[in-house]
Amino acid sequence: MPDLSIVIPMRNEAGNARSLLSEIAALSGALPDFEVIVVDDGSTDGTGEAARSGWTAAEPLRVLRHPVSGGQSAAVHNGVLAARGRICATLDGDGQNPPSEIPKLVRPLLGDKTGRVALVAGQRVGRKDTLSRRLASRFANGLRSRLLKDGTRDTGCGLKAFRREAFLALPYFDHMHRYLPALFKRDGWEVALVDVSHRERVAGRSNYSNLKRALVGIYDLIGVAWLIRRRKKTRPEAEHD
Repeated sequence: MPDLSIVIPMRNEAGNARSLLSEIAALSGALPDFEVIVVDDGSTDGTGEAARSGWTAAEPLRVLRHPVSGGQSAAVHNGVLAARGRICATLDGDGQNPPSEIPKLVRPLLGDKTGRVALVAGQRVGRKDTLSRRLASRFANGLRSRLLKDGTRDTGCGLKAFRREAFLALPYFDHMHRYLPALFKRDGWEVALVDVSHRERVAGRSNYSNLKRALVGIYDLIGVAWLIRRRKKTRPEAEHD
């Protein structure tokens, strides 16, 4: 059984899949035993086939396919459900998250002696997105941070690592991947933050517009605030004979 499962959601990323998987294959000596799970989220451009052709490592590669697109959160959640590692790492399939940052995310979880750290979240430095996207993200992150008080400036970064069982215990909803620090803290876990680099997209185009993100973000933000307010506030003490 691998110690680590790397989960990559992809939708119409055939132009990026080969090079991204080649970079991950090159990490074999820098990571514990791992598997890679690509979730092809209803692609129409042969993304799954491109991913398989780009894999050169001895570690196992698994490609799951959604017959229709379910969105990034559904792809991540189904990938984690299928994962065999106790730790899962995620990154976006568009190539803008450098795979070389994965060891930096996994290390705090492997070295945690307290058993309380469940999420290591990447925060992008020097983003290579368009100005309009950076401004929209800055506004959304500021609003989210003030309302949820999750202590992070960039929850939209796809680079994350977490305990598989703790992630699967979180309430699932579409777009939940943008609120993981708040959701993990809601369940009493500690969250570590790590600065990560960012790259320009080389091929393809984004599946989201600023307007689309804003419209769904309003409802999601209200829903997450409600979940935090309604969290379970007590747990039983240790049982004694």
